[in-house]
Amino acid sequence: MLHSYSTMSSFFLVVMTEQKYFTYTDWILLVPLGAVLSIWTVYWAELQFGINLNEYGVYPRTLKGLRGIVFSPFLHASVEHLYNNTIPLAILLAALVYFYRSIALRIVVGGVLLSGLVTWAIGRPSYHIGASGVIYLLASFIFFKGIFTKHYRLVALSLIVVFVYGSLLWYIFPVKEDISWEGHLGGFLSGLLLAMVVKAKLPVVKKYDWEHEDYPVEDDVFLQHFDEDGNFIEQKENGADTSVDSIQIIYEYKERKTDS
Repeated sequence: MLHSYSTMSSFFLVVMTEQKYFTYTDWILLVPLGAVLSIWTVYWAELQFGINLNEYGVYPRTLKGLRGIVFSPFLHASVEHLYNNTIPLAILLAALVYFYRSIALRIVVGGVLLSGLVTWAIGRPSYHIGASGVIYLLASFIFFKGIFTKHYRLVALSLIVVFVYGSLLWYIFPVKEDISWEGHLGGFLSGLLLAMVVKAKLPVVKKYDWEHEDYPVEDDVFLQHFDEDGNFIEQKENGADTSVDSIQIIYEYKERKTDS
């Protein structure tokens, strides 16, 4: 009874702990919504006022090009470019805020700066614009962080990211001339680095009583039914003999009466 009470207590403690970390807040919607509105608003302003802000993108290895580290995620070359970045940006930002709420701001700000610097350092001499670097940052961080933490929910999230966005990996290589693979690579490497360096607060992983090294196996009635190799051992209860020889079967013959 004591073991059962202890197990139930640890179960409810883990549930309460996970609810503390994995809970819905308004930020899960507000952050992705704000990001999506900002990039669409900038593109709308370019069309409305007939201006081109591409010169505020990252231009590698120039002093003026450094300003693009901050501004380039908000700039896009076309509606197609903008649309392709909108959905993954919203989904990955929502996942980041939900599962890594305590470090989400640090990941986004630090990742944007770091990935922008990588693009500025290795990029081709052209203006690099778009939020795709941020998308690669988020996908990389969420995947690697889940694998590193080994928490079952975060590992599941990592597998979902691989399943949905695994094909993005090809575009960190120069497979297309008009795609900034340098920005993608910078985001990918930044996400990996931040996953290794930044510590996240996580719920305690559930550990049952029998998983502890000092658990008294000899006092557990259930475990006594198994030997060292895990084979089931039938045990007698209250000294009763359950062998085949102790069983007696008695047949009683009754003649069936028939109506004459």
